[in-house]
Amino acid sequence: MKRIPLLLLILTAFLVSCSDNDKFSSDASSMLDFSIDSLAMDTVFNQTSTRTYDFWVYNRGESGVRIREVRLNSPSQSGFRVNVDGNYVDSVAYDFEIRKGDSIRVFVELAAPETQEDEPQRVEDQLVFALENGREQPLKLSAYSWKAIQYDEWVVSEDMVLDERRPIIVQKGMTIAEGATLTLAHAQLYFHDGAGLTVNGTLIADSCLFRGDRLDRMFSYLPYDRVSGQWKGIFFAASSTANRMADCEIRSSYAGISCDSKSSLSMLRCTIHNCKGTGLELKEATADIDSCRITNTLGDCLNVIGATVYVNHTTLAQFYPFSADRGVALRFDAESILVCDNTLVTGYEEDVIMGEGADYSFVNCILRTLQPADTEEFENIIWESPKDEIQGEKHFVTFDTDNLFYNFSIKEESPAFQNKIGDLRIL
Repeated sequence: MKRIPLLLLILTAFLVSCSDNDKFSSDASSMLDFSIDSLAMDTVFNQTSTRTYDFWVYNRGESGVRIREVRLNSPSQSGFRVNVDGNYVDSVAYDFEIRKGDSIRVFVELAAPETQEDEPQRVEDQLVFALENGREQPLKLSAYSWKAIQYDEWVVSEDMVLDERRPIIVQKGMTIAEGATLTLAHAQLYFHDGAGLTVNGTLIADSCLFRGDRLDRMFSYLPYDRVSGQWKGIFFAASSTANRMADCEIRSSYAGISCDSKSSLSMLRCTIHNCKGTGLELKEATADIDSCRITNTLGDCLNVIGATVYVNHTTLAQFYPFSADRGVALRFDAESILVCDNTLVTGYEEDVIMGEGADYSFVNCILRTLQPADTEEFENIIWESPKDEIQGEKHFVTFDTDNLFYNFSIKEESPAFQNKIGDLRIL
C-alpha cells in the first residue's frame, strides 16, 4: 500500500476546513448571538457625543451566516452612529458575512439630539440585523439626552441672580469679577477638565452642585464622577468677601475650595468630597463651617494656614482610596485661630490631626489622634483609637471601597450620633 505524504494530508485537512468554513446556510433556523441583550448608554448633554461603546456579534452555528443588511430604524431622529465590522451604517449598510465560529465587532455612539425639556429625555432606536434567510434580529439602543446651557468661558462682570434647574456646562473656566456678586439657586454646574471657578467678587450659592462634566463611566461599575481630579475646583481670591454657600456639594475636583488671604467664606450644610488635592484650604482667610462634610481627599481634608476658622457639627473623614500617601483630616499651623465644636475627625491612620501653636480649642469632639499630655485646649473629647469597636469607617452608613461609593451619614449606633457630634444629616 502506498503511503500518503504527511504534507498532502495536512493540505487536504486545511482545504476541508476551509470548505466547511466557507459553507453558508440559508436555513431559517440560523441566527446570530450578541454579547449584550441591549445597549443602554449613559446620560449625555444635548448636542454632545457619548464615548464609543462596543459589542460583539457571534456566529455559533455550523455554517456561515450572511447578513443582508444592518439598519437603524430612526437614524435621523435618534442620533445613534454605528460602525459594523469597519463599515459605517449610514441608516443602512449591506452585505456582511460571519463564517462558522467567527464574530464581528460593532461600535456605537450617540450625538445627542437637542431636547426642549428641562429633564433628561430618553432616546431610543433599534439596530436591526436582517439575515439572508429572512430572519431579523433587533438590538435595542437607548440613552438619555439632557438639555443644558453651555458656556465656553463664563465671566460674570456685574451682579447676577440665577435660579436655574437646567445643567450649566463650563468648558474653559468661570470667573466672577471683582465687585460683582453672583447669586445661584438650585444650579448644577458641570466643569470640563481643567476648568474651574475663580471668585474675585462674591459668590452666594444655595442648593447647588459643582462637579465635572463627564457623565459616562471609566469602567462598567465606576462613573467618572467617582474619580477625583475631573475639574479644577473653586478659588476665592483675596478680593473676594462675604461668600456664602448653603446646601451645596463640591465633588471630584482637583482642589475642592481654596481661599486666599483676606477672603471670607461661610459654609452651611455643604459637602466637599473626593478631591485630588486639598478639600478646603484656608490661607489667611476667615471662615465659618457649620454642619458640613469634607471627605476623601488626596491632600488634607481641611488645611488652615494663618486663618481664623470656626468649625461646628462637621465631619472631617480622611479615607481617600487612590493613594496611601494621603494627607490628614485636619492640619493647622501656629499662626491660625481654630475653634472646633461638636466635630468628628477620623480616617484610616491612627493620627489624622496635625497642628501646632496654642490658639485653638476642641469642645465635644471625637478626635482620631494621640491624646496629648497637655489637654488644656480640649474639653469633653472622645479620643478615637483603632482598638475601639466603632471607629473610622464604622461610623458611616455606606462604605463601599470596591465601587468607590460612600455615604458619610453617621449611623445611629456610632458614638458620634449618640453624643451629637459631626454632621448629623441623613443624606
